[in-house]
Amino acid sequence: MRPGELNTETRPMNISILKQPSAWLPVAISFTGLTMVLVHFAVSGIVHETDEGTLAHLWQLLMAGQVPIVAFFAFKWLPKDPRRAIPVLGLQAASAAASFASVYFLTA
Repeated sequence: MRPGELNTETRPMNISILKQPSAWLPVAISFTGLTMVLVHFAVSGIVHETDEGTLAHLWQLLMAGQVPIVAFFAFKWLPKDPRRAIPVLGLQAASAAASFASVYFLTA
């Protein structure tokens, strides 16, 4: 082994995959969207508007913006370590589903 090379045999495997920005960032984005929806509901109540407001557009951008990050995470980590990547993908999907569910149940 040359100086400066990383020996993959001695690299610790207990480093959490959730420390990767591509793992935790979609979860944070989804919970930010969920918080935005719940705060809007708490302040304004359920209001059926003819035009979507700025908050709705921001929420849509947040939800769409996390798709490339999740795809990057899946393409990078599923081939390397599927046993640890699949639960993280499930967490990402569950947090996005919680955000979508809040919009659905508060606007339906």
